Amino acid sequence: MQTGYYSATGAMVTQFNRVGVITNNLANINTSGYKKDGNVIGTFQRLYQESRDILPLQNHTIEGAKFLNRAITKVPRVVEDYTEFELGGMRETSNPLDVAIKVKNGFFKVKTEYGQMLTRNGSFSLDENGILVTKDGNKVLSVDNKPIQLSSNIVHIDKDGTIFSDKQAVATIAIIKTKDMAKLTKVGNNFYKTDTSNQYNAVSLDLVRSGFIESSNVNAISEMVGLIDANRLVGMYQKVMNSQMDDMNNEAINKLASTKA
Repeated sequence: MQTGYYSATGAMVTQFNRVGVITNNLANINTSGYKKDGNVIGTFQRLYQESRDILPLQNHTIEGAKFLNRAITKVPRVVEDYTEFELGGMRETSNPLDVAIKVKNGFFKVKTEYGQMLTRNGSFSLDENGILVTKDGNKVLSVDNKPIQLSSNIVHIDKDGTIFSDKQAVATIAIIKTKDMAKLTKVGNNFYKTDTSNQYNAVSLDLVRSGFIESSNVNAISEMVGLIDANRLVGMYQKVMNSQMDDMNNEAINKLASTKA
């Protein structure tokens, strides 16, 4: 079996996955509050080392397994996906219903058709019933876990998330903080989910900025560099695959055909 061919194929698939992540980041470069994704590339050998060593087998079997198809176990693959939650830049809009969270582990809580979700996108507006909603029409929730209804467009949002309408405090936007960012799961449309044990209501006098939107934290230049690098690696692995399947096979066939009994 030509292990070099399979190693190159696995490495190419890994780069395709990397390209998918980068292109998604670039597609969301103008999405408010978007957090870039990345992945860690390792090997099968690294991924399964600990699991293999705790198998209920005799030690000599474990030692022998280290030499079994070692070339394939070193095929590069994505061993971990992650999200970078560093703050994006604050862009002033002068719209009092636009709100940006100042802390990186803070999120707005909204009600969607799939249940309650978390988001960093604070580009809000009022629907036809005067309820505070996201751009997609999902209702923004208050600290009382209820939709926020306003009777006037003359609104001021304080630094702690309290909404004033006609100089009267109406409600306070729920700002959820997470204990462990790694436990957040992206579910699409700039939403996140996590279990209730990983979240709590933030209490602070300086949480948000009204009239500002948090930009995406995607760096277009670094993503383009990564995309070029991934495409070059795909081309390199393609040449290796061609060399394994065409050149080496042809040489082997010709040599076997010319060998005299």
